[in-house]
Amino acid sequence: MRATAEIKKVIESRLRKYVSRDKTGIRREMLKLFLKLRSITIPRMFEYLNQQFSISYHSVAAMVGIVASRLGILHVTRAKDGTTSIYELKEQYSDLVVRIIGPV
Repeated sequence: MRATAEIKKVIESRLRKYVSRDKTGIRREMLKLFLKLRSITIPRMFEYLNQQFSISYHSVAAMVGIVASRLGILHVTRAKDGTTSIYELKEQYSDLVVRIIGPV
């Protein structure tokens, strides 16, 4: 089993690579929304991002899914109605995200 510090280094490396491939700024903006709002659904994320970027709903869902599964910095819960998922930035990674993308 990996130590907590080792896990954080792996996540930091993956997050840096993820953000480095951001040519339009949309990934940074998505991460800033997680820092600002702490928890959000994909439809609400799409509303925010679609105001600034030309992006499809499925693209937003894919980006959030990658951050949740590959990077592992999001906690996912189902809404009470069972139709949508609520994505929340894990508290232990908020300082890491701020360090990489800058303050909100």
